Amino acid sequence: MTAQLEAYRVEAFNTAKASENKMHDDSVAQKFGFSGGLVPGVDVLAYMIHPPVAQWGRDFLERGLIEARFTRPVYDGETVDVIAEPMGEGLSLRVAGPGGDVRATGTASLTAKLPKVVLANFPVTAPVEARLPVHPGSFVQGHWLGTIPRNWAGQAGLDYLAEVREAGPIYGREGLVHPGVLQRIMNKVLVDNAILGPWIHVGSTMQLLAAARSDDELVARARVTANYEKKGHRFVELDALIVANGITPVAHCQHVAIYQPREVAAA
Repeated sequence: MTAQLEAYRVEAFNTAKASENKMHDDSVAQKFGFSGGLVPGVDVLAYMIHPPVAQWGRDFLERGLIEARFTRPVYDGETVDVIAEPMGEGLSLRVAGPGGDVRATGTASLTAKLPKVVLANFPVTAPVEARLPVHPGSFVQGHWLGTIPRNWAGQAGLDYLAEVREAGPIYGREGLVHPGVLQRIMNKVLVDNAILGPWIHVGSTMQLLAAARSDDELVARARVTANYEKKGHRFVELDALIVANGITPVAHCQHVAIYQPREVAAA
């Protein structure tokens, strides 16, 4: 049985105010019915990673499984609590706002035996040479998409930890990448292959396969598994392997996003 953990309190920070995704801009987000610019879902997931790493340490970075669904926005400057409770051999997770309202839910666990991953099943794919404005044909089901390679060595890694308010010592002490970085790479699958309007990351599942190091060059090899309309929104679903230095799988991820919210899709 997993021991009870204290709630992890975070002052949320909108890291993407100046990004291309204007859903993180106050004035644009308000036109979609939100109170202000959204804190990126990938960063909310980074907050949710803190309790399982506190519970299991490096084991979680090497074989942890986390699933998250973002049900309501988190806003810049809000104090939110990540509440982890025992659930079998794992944890149930929820992110609660200042009034206790739930903003995100999920689970975390350790995978006893990692699935065998065949690198050849995830072909090397470059991002498009020229990004075009997003449309339903930007993410064709079955097509492969890639990202621009990069690493988070030195100041880049320190800046990331500061942005997601992560003070845990394991990353600096062991020269490791925070798994939230891998979620940012998943967002880059979309950004590196189309010019997006305002869009929303709504959920992810991530099976960690190895602890990525800060100097690793990381890329995503992603396949579009679904592209559909639901209640006026256009959704895309991705299945991807994140690979270090062209040879080492570090995470297998499923990513769900609304790439055209209803107001945009109807325009």
